[in-house]
Amino acid sequence: MNSSAAPRAALFDVDGTLTDTNHLHVTCWWEALRQAGHTVPAYSIHHALGLPGEDLLDHLLGKDRDKSADDALSAAHETLYGTYFDRLAAFDRAADLLRALDGRGWRVVLVTSAGSEELQALRRAIDADDAISATASADDVDEGKPAPDPVCHALDLVGAPARGAVFVGDSVWDMKAAARAGVTAVGLLCGGIPRQDLEEAGARSVYRNPAGLLDRLDVGPFAA
Repeated sequence: MNSSAAPRAALFDVDGTLTDTNHLHVTCWWEALRQAGHTVPAYSIHHALGLPGEDLLDHLLGKDRDKSADDALSAAHETLYGTYFDRLAAFDRAADLLRALDGRGWRVVLVTSAGSEELQALRRAIDADDAISATASADDVDEGKPAPDPVCHALDLVGAPARGAVFVGDSVWDMKAAARAGVTAVGLLCGGIPRQDLEEAGARSVYRNPAGLLDRLDVGPFAA
């Protein structure tokens, strides 16, 4: 890459994209909601993953609800999920994918709504800190996904333009945020969301998992 050229950004969601953690989040949200007296189907929680906590609760319980218990609900989820921190697992070849992109001159940025302690646990699971240029959190912006704010913030962190950047995620919220930011959206099926849903939300291409994307780097959205 010419040293004078603008950097290219490879943006990645984490849960369900690089790490096999969506099922844990579903279980922990389901239990936190159950303890608070709410009966919410697991599939509804699954499809809400990727939204920041307050938006997730809006999506599941309605915006007009009494929100006085929201902090307690989020705290219960965090406590339950925290019991898994030492057992979180990355998808096969996720680290290889990040290192391959870094080696090709891409600036790798993690775009996540995870808090600092959770993010540390996720990064330990991925084990590719040497390839990660920056991390962008929902806490850094006014609106989380599906708003474009987290994606735009991630681009700003590495000084990269939207044109030519790629955002890889597993949820419809990831795809919508990428499309609204003018970034190429790539979906992965390993988070459990159907291909059609990802494509309808803006995915330009869809792969099974990080390994599948790594195997297609030379012909897919990351091709030179």
